[in-house]
Amino acid sequence: MLIFKRIKDLEDYIKKAKKQGLSIGFVPTMGALHPGHIALIDTCKIHCKLTVCSIFVNPTQFNDKSDFEKYPVTISNDIKLLSHAGCDVLFLPSVMEIYPNGLEQKKPAYQTGRRFNFGLIANILEGSFRPGHFDGMAQVVARLLKIVKPHQLFMGQKDYQQQLIVGLLIKKIKLNTRLVMCPTVREKDGLAMSSRNTRLDATSRKLAVQISKTLKYAKAQLKNTKAETGVIQQKSLKRLAGFEGIETEYFEIRNAKTLEVPKRRSEKLIALTAVKIGGVRLIDNMALN
Repeated sequence: MLIFKRIKDLEDYIKKAKKQGLSIGFVPTMGALHPGHIALIDTCKIHCKLTVCSIFVNPTQFNDKSDFEKYPVTISNDIKLLSHAGCDVLFLPSVMEIYPNGLEQKKPAYQTGRRFNFGLIANILEGSFRPGHFDGMAQVVARLLKIVKPHQLFMGQKDYQQQLIVGLLIKKIKLNTRLVMCPTVREKDGLAMSSRNTRLDATSRKLAVQISKTLKYAKAQLKNTKAETGVIQQKSLKRLAGFEGIETEYFEIRNAKTLEVPKRRSEKLIALTAVKIGGVRLIDNMALN
């Protein structure tokens, strides 16, 4: 596996690869890799000739400074995992490399702190509880996409709202890149794999399984009852919030394409939730039909 730390070196390498007719697949990460990330690498390798992964803990998408400071950094282990998985290229840039003019930049180009208007979809759910998060995420993803220029971009469903916004971003910056949303990888007990799970103590880890259990409860309610989505949402929220030690931020049932509040049960629906357990913030979602 080749490791690049400078943008120009990576761009030169990818240009040569494209001239050779190689299809480029890209998996952007913030490191602290787990089997969910490796599943993305595996999928990328199936569909593309050259697999590029990036590890960059992006400071501009953390609205909570302490969350950024506590984010796990495991570079040595990450490199071993990627190499063993058969990743071809790792892009490991510094903050200065990605933001050469500082985190708050003014010039209206992809390299800068340009703000994108994604409308309602960026202001609800995660956007409401994490102000500025999607601005920072879009800023760095736009930057990475312009550097790598992949044919296909592979991201996990766990960050569902993020994937919808990245899809809009690709259109806004007019890149010929196909976004591939891959299924959430779960632990045996159903907990969605996340780099943040390593911060859970034994009690919190045991409690965290109630997140996926409540999502499954909502899915069963939609399938086995005639209750309206609003009723199912409230019952699911009450169930999740009823566990001592779980601080529920939201549990919402939305239209899977637009994230708008559904008007009919027949719409394509998804349940999304965010909670804090033992001071660790976790998100998850599940298609309901």
